[in-house]
Amino acid sequence: MIELDGEPAAPDDLIALAVTNYGHFTTLLVEDGAVRGLDLHLERLIRDCRLLFGTPLDPDRVRALARRAAPERGRRVVRVTVFDPALGLATMAADAHPRVLVTARPAPAADPGPLRVRTAVHLRDLPEVKSVGLAATLRLRRRAARDGYDDVLLTGADGAVLEGGTWNIGLVRDGEVVWPGGDILAGTTRQLLRRAGDDVTDLVSVSELGNCEAVFATNAVTGVRPVVRIDERAYPAVHPVLSRLADTYRSLPADPL
Repeated sequence: MIELDGEPAAPDDLIALAVTNYGHFTTLLVEDGAVRGLDLHLERLIRDCRLLFGTPLDPDRVRALARRAAPERGRRVVRVTVFDPALGLATMAADAHPRVLVTARPAPAADPGPLRVRTAVHLRDLPEVKSVGLAATLRLRRRAARDGYDDVLLTGADGAVLEGGTWNIGLVRDGEVVWPGGDILAGTTRQLLRRAGDDVTDLVSVSELGNCEAVFATNAVTGVRPVVRIDERAYPAVHPVLSRLADTYRSLPADPL
């Protein structure tokens, strides 16, 4: 399914995404018509629309458009992308009239398995925005995947642990959950888990990863996922804290879309 403002998207409508690639998005895991952290997804869209386009975004309209792609029963991944097809290289200063693109795809397996990642020095532009401009992080992911890893973990030039390309990283240190700070996008799953538990935010360097008992990734589609390797460091796929976090996340209530 590909709809723009509730109508089938025409090829010409999508040229701006391919050529200019200016906009933002959020990705929802819809289960039986409901979404965990729906308020956080909507807040993200409203905030990013104001920042990138200088215009408000109606959350009720977004929900209505996204609902068209969401089944009443079962699981599906629904992505909401906000962009303006009229904005191009020659018209970037024009007043924006952003539109809402909704796409849907089957949900992945409930347990996608652990991650093996490689670190790479990279700071995303406007890291607090979930931008459609993914070329840089996808290039790093591709290089890591071709070398036998699953994904890439972004770090600062100073060695600070930041985030995955499309996920947040969490650490278990001395039995405590630690969320690396710095310039990152605080994802919805990370925020939901922080609401539900006692944890800390701390600046963590790559050199300190050897002090961690376990490592995990969080993402709205995959939930809590063990990270079993970072570069040459190995971590357990099973740990009591990871099990507790996964159970907590699964138990969180979801809001009807």
